[in-house]
Amino acid sequence: MEQLTEILRQATAAISNDYFLLPIHGADPVYRERVYCYELYHQMRLRWPEGSPYRLNGEVDKSAHPYLQQMDAGRPKPDLLVHQPGSGEYNHAVIEVKSVAGQDIQKDLETLSLFQNIGYERAIFLIYGADDRVAKVRSLAERAPHLAPIELWLHLAPNAPASLLHTLMPPRS
Repeated sequence: MEQLTEILRQATAAISNDYFLLPIHGADPVYRERVYCYELYHQMRLRWPEGSPYRLNGEVDKSAHPYLQQMDAGRPKPDLLVHQPGSGEYNHAVIEVKSVAGQDIQKDLETLSLFQNIGYERAIFLIYGADDRVAKVRSLAERAPHLAPIELWLHLAPNAPASLLHTLMPPRS
């Protein structure tokens, strides 16, 4: 799906401050990954090409999928999938989103690698907020034994597009 890169850039540019940092009554705003993901999903759907064989799905629990059960892959639930449900032919992208305050980076890298290793063409790790987490992600990726190539994207500010920083590659043996 050639349009995904541009859809992702445009959708992230349309995310306003209230979805980037959730306002809290009586306190400072906070990063809330679910709020951001739901708005990202909404903005991507607004830009989705009519007639595309691909669908955008959020938080698909794949733990009951027969193929993943055979692999004993645990309970993967990626933030977003670009695929054709029910078909093994149109698995385009798996997307994990993490705020600068987020945890479980290693789990997200494993989920992204798993899906790319079972046939998804692209694995995207989108960090939003500041770039503090980029060094942590790179460090964990360098030590990940079964890492697949993962696109590392950074969304620094609301109403600005995310950009592809580089592709994390498997460690050299």
